[in-house]
Amino acid sequence: MPLTAGAVARLVHGELIGRGDVELVGVAPLDRAGPGELAFLASSRHLSYLRGSGAGAVLMTPEFRALAAGPATRIVVPDAHRALRAVMAAMYPEPSPVWGLHPSARVGRGTRWEGRIAVGPQATIGAGVLLGADCVVAGGAVVGDGVRLGSRCRVSEHAVLHAGTAVGDRVVIHAGARVGGEGFRFTPSGNGSERLPHVGRCVLGDDVEVGANTTIDRGAIEDTVLEADVHLDNQIQIGHNVFIGAHTAMAGCAAVAGSARIGRYCLIGGGAGVLGHLEICDRVVITAMSLVSSTIREPGEYSSGTGLMDNRSWRRNAARFKQLDALARRITGRPDT
Repeated sequence: MPLTAGAVARLVHGELIGRGDVELVGVAPLDRAGPGELAFLASSRHLSYLRGSGAGAVLMTPEFRALAAGPATRIVVPDAHRALRAVMAAMYPEPSPVWGLHPSARVGRGTRWEGRIAVGPQATIGAGVLLGADCVVAGGAVVGDGVRLGSRCRVSEHAVLHAGTAVGDRVVIHAGARVGGEGFRFTPSGNGSERLPHVGRCVLGDDVEVGANTTIDRGAIEDTVLEADVHLDNQIQIGHNVFIGAHTAMAGCAAVAGSARIGRYCLIGGGAGVLGHLEICDRVVITAMSLVSSTIREPGEYSSGTGLMDNRSWRRNAARFKQLDALARRITGRPDT
């Protein structure tokens, strides 16, 4: 939906500098924006893009308001990122759900809902399910027996909530995600191995977001729990009995093994791994591709692995890495070092 610069300024409670009648039809990066697009500047790292920017208007923070370079129409706000989110929500509104049950949807016996719901084509809702008001279950999604969904939840196309899963309010499950299925749990036996049943649940708090094709296993004995405002990116694996504290976020392809506990306000980088039965305290940052192999008890930023180098150097260093123990013994003169 197009907005004038003046309308944007009113929407974000910003200070308008320049023409308020400039029409803006979209949002674009500062260095690629055109006359009908809104850009934003929130860091001095991007100042070089301002001079040549063709944007119709720029959202910016107060320290940049007096700069002579760049577009003449500016909207000054304390937090450009937050303002941009508000503008994008107004310019690109999400389509309204089609409220009601699609004729091809299947709903099990004893299922109830509070207020209006939207259930799409070929969606399946099991028996004894409780849906809160304004819930959306998109086409092809599956909500298993006994699932509890709070209000204003969205289950996207072909996502699956397995039986017994409990979900809070305003939870978003993106396409293809699998929540509350059985995990990887077996025990050796005389005939190879035997699978052990999972009798715990998967419990998601309010405002949780689960990315596309992410998998969260139900608990083996106790529950798998994600507290409020946990955000998981796409293609993440969360093992059984895992606990993730409130306001923690994990980037794509990270994996957490069974029974690990992650604290609140943590950030887990893409491709990082957390071994099972470990604990990570609150306010820990794990950088991308790191492996957490021991418990972390102090807040801070943690990394593992080796830096990128050409393959020939890496092969030499890898070969020498195997010799470090023998080298340490020679240096210390202690055979048990």
